[in-house]
Amino acid sequence: MMSLTIAGTAVLNSLVADLSPELAAMLLASVIGGYTLIGGLGATFYVSYFNTALIFVLILMLVVEVFYNPFNNPENPFGSSESVFEFISCWKAPEEKMGNSGGSYLTFFSSGGLVFGIVNIVGNFGTVFCDQAYWQSSVAAKPLQGVWGFISGGLTWFAIPFTLATTMGLAYIGLSSAQGSPLLTEEDIMKGLAAPLVAQKLLGTTGEYAMLFLILMAVMSTGSAEVIAVSSIVIYDVYQAYICPFKPDLKDGQCILCSRYLRKQKDNEDGQLCDCQSTAKCDACTTDTITRAKSTSRIKPHYTCETHGEYKEYQEHLLNYKNWCIVICTFLSVPLCLFCWAVNLNLAWTYYFTGILIASSVVPIAVSIMWARATATGVISGTVGGCAAGMTCWLTYASTYPGGLSLATFVKNTGEEMPMLVGNIVAIGVGAVFCILVTYITRWNMTPEIEEAEWDKTRDIDNPLSPWVAKYKGELNLDDGENFHDRPPLEIVIRKFRAAKITAYVAAVLFTLLFVCIWPGSMLSVDILDLSGFNVWTTMSRGWAFVAAAFIIIVPMYQEVKAIFKQVAKNREDKIREENNSNNGENQALNQNGILLNRLQNQIYTTARHTNKQEYIFQRLRNTLARVLAISKPAQ
Repeated sequence: MMSLTIAGTAVLNSLVADLSPELAAMLLASVIGGYTLIGGLGATFYVSYFNTALIFVLILMLVVEVFYNPFNNPENPFGSSESVFEFISCWKAPEEKMGNSGGSYLTFFSSGGLVFGIVNIVGNFGTVFCDQAYWQSSVAAKPLQGVWGFISGGLTWFAIPFTLATTMGLAYIGLSSAQGSPLLTEEDIMKGLAAPLVAQKLLGTTGEYAMLFLILMAVMSTGSAEVIAVSSIVIYDVYQAYICPFKPDLKDGQCILCSRYLRKQKDNEDGQLCDCQSTAKCDACTTDTITRAKSTSRIKPHYTCETHGEYKEYQEHLLNYKNWCIVICTFLSVPLCLFCWAVNLNLAWTYYFTGILIASSVVPIAVSIMWARATATGVISGTVGGCAAGMTCWLTYASTYPGGLSLATFVKNTGEEMPMLVGNIVAIGVGAVFCILVTYITRWNMTPEIEEAEWDKTRDIDNPLSPWVAKYKGELNLDDGENFHDRPPLEIVIRKFRAAKITAYVAAVLFTLLFVCIWPGSMLSVDILDLSGFNVWTTMSRGWAFVAAAFIIIVPMYQEVKAIFKQVAKNREDKIREENNSNNGENQALNQNGILLNRLQNQIYTTARHTNKQEYIFQRLRNTLARVLAISKPAQ
């Protein structure tokens, strides 16, 4: 998020006359915090769809202008791949600095490109593994759907850097060639101003507005997710776990509601086990739901359920604290962004530095999830040790440049490619080695019983108001349990989700080989691209963007429309059932309560099983659209 806000501030400052960096940073923070606080996680999903759709439309607009020039814009010297190729082939790359073969921009033999590729892979590994926004999405999704969602999402996202960078980068070099001199200084390029300049040169005011919307949409989509992620960590992983836990004396394996053990303990076979009901079968929770839904006051009545009421109140308090945390985190991004601006940290510097700072946690996070032997000591040692080693090597290498680490040359020397490359590789490598070695030192013996106990601890991490068994009972072919912690054996869960596991492993291996080995290797088979090779490359980037845009715009819309019609049919069936019950002369009071409860469950009025704000927003929007369709449909 820091890189994005820095780039957004730089672009806004360059495109808008007399706009100060302070005001630009405040504008971005206000946009992010405003709709995130009002809409919550559900709003970020829906707004992100429209943001992404608009981003792809703007990218395609720029691609069409560069490679086709459909309106014969006199300011556009291009209009085809051939004209772009001619301008670029006339412009010589600084061979001694970038390491391009033959001093050409039309080659993949580039030492600078290789360094960027390695740092990009290491840094993005760290970004994905450490980004709470990714974890929230992956945990919320069901395994098989989540796997295919991330695969399709990754392939779709790749069109943005691939096509946008290819198009705007080539257009910038072509425009510089047409002018006979670089349009921007190296410092401005490092700030990420090449793309806005190309849009401004080719499309004039339209291009300026296009880039403004592009930046705002990107910052909104990413920034809102990051603010919610950071707030969730602060409230649920720090405040709830260590500062103000619901039950401070709770031990592993105990129910958070009644403090009894969930399973029989070896040292206490006769101990009383938890018998807390599921919220779906709790009459008191049903009564609370109806009472709070009928209330028109801003302050809802307190929960009266003896089993779940106190915990529901506690969760509501946490949600209120989270809203305040969203506000605080949003405005804390402003001084952070201005500090980076003041010390002249550009987009390239922060992008390279990200890997040094967080890449050491890639392997520790992976083994904490997939390896039962992993220990807290090993994970912490790998993360801290790898980060310390990476920073030490990075600063040591940078100190060898002229000027060393003095105040005047610190940013320049530490931002050089080789120190950044060494720091990134050392961070991720040392982090992995430390984590594995310390894990074996702290837990050498590992029996099947210990391994099973470790996985049981993981499965004990659950929300008693919305247990994972209730969410996955369809996939696991389970009936509703009496208690919220009733769950199937581990073997059944592993067997049912084996397809998702295999799909994830196979896709990870194949795409790693394709994007890291096969594709770059095949491009190195050609020294300097001729016109036909250049056409193949640019056509591939354009085709990827058009396919990705069609997928990201059409598929989610189709899924939502399908869900709406499904909800319409369900509502119609409920109405017919209600009429039949009324005609059969059932007890009116019970019938009304049943109807109200059914509507409450369909619309998710803060029910215990649907406390998730994302699900609430989704369902409310679907129901609203369903009612609009039902009203607009002519009577039969």
